[in-house]
Amino acid sequence: MRHAAHPEPHAADRIGWLRAAVLGANDGILSTAGLVIGVAGAGTGRSDILLAGIAGLVAGALSMAAGEYVSVSSQKDAEQADLKRETGELASQPEKELEELTSIYMERGLDRETAERAAAQATAHDALAAHARAELGITSETVARPLQAALASAATFSAGALLPLAAVQFAPQPLIAASIAVSTLLSLALLGWLGAWAGKAPAGRAVLRVSFWGAVAMAVTYAIGKLAGTAV
Repeated sequence: MRHAAHPEPHAADRIGWLRAAVLGANDGILSTAGLVIGVAGAGTGRSDILLAGIAGLVAGALSMAAGEYVSVSSQKDAEQADLKRETGELASQPEKELEELTSIYMERGLDRETAERAAAQATAHDALAAHARAELGITSETVARPLQAALASAATFSAGALLPLAAVQFAPQPLIAASIAVSTLLSLALLGWLGAWAGKAPAGRAVLRVSFWGAVAMAVTYAIGKLAGTAV
């Protein structure tokens, strides 16, 4: 399903890797920050906080990669099954498939004559691509890519996780928890803005959403760590 280059960029062209990248970075920042700020709240030393954070980074990156690969592979399997079935139908009943494509084009606003011409031309050019796009919503830009999604998730999770770890490493001991909270909220806000910019969506809502839930998550984990440290 190859298509000629289109000079006008669209957010849909980036949707596969963008979703995985934003999810990975957000999870890396927030889950690692929640982990280390919880451990910091328990009153432990810098080395223990760093050890917990590094363990969380490694485990989280591998988990994200595996989860994305399995999830997107399932999507790819479903797409391949649909395409295989469509290929068989095009071979066994081309007239019916041509009429089906014509009907789809008519539902989208073309008159009968124009729809028939469009369906005939699209079928002659690449019948499978025409039906994949019109019937299944599958294009070369949006097709599932499991390995790409897995690598993007692992890489961005790791990059995100390094930010709260840097706060742990370089902040003065009494200010570790506060440094984690501030750096994490700033990082989440920047990530929300970047995600909205890349997806050509309004930035304000994205920034507020990710910052609010980040603050809630860190407040809860810090409180739990504080209570656990006091109890111990």
